[in-house]
Amino acid sequence: MGVSADTPRVGIDEQLERVRAGYERIGAREAHAAVEAGEALLVDTRYQALRERDGLIPGALVVERNELEWRLDPSGSHRTPAATSHEQRWIVLCNEGYASSLAVDSLHRLGLHRATDLVGGFQAWKAAGLPVE
Repeated sequence: MGVSADTPRVGIDEQLERVRAGYERIGAREAHAAVEAGEALLVDTRYQALRERDGLIPGALVVERNELEWRLDPSGSHRTPAATSHEQRWIVLCNEGYASSLAVDSLHRLGLHRATDLVGGFQAWKAAGLPVE
């Protein structure tokens, strides 16, 4: 099902605004606290070159963006062992917090309604002085 010529076009900035209006995003320190308390799992969607350049967040599940839906869908045949329920709270991060918002929109459409993303992405995590290896 494609977009017809009569469908109003939306730019990416407006699309991001619409997507983000549908859920509450999370800051780096709050995300760290939720992960440490066992209330959420952190998912790093950055591609390999960025992970090699900037480091990894200890304990984060690394799932590149092009595999995300398949790995986090608890009913999927390619799911990660951590994807056990649609009630799981996922905190998705990319490098700066843009692609992760679009990823969360996709996860919400799969029924993962507790998914959110990290405002400012990995760079905000690192700037907050949170653990990176």
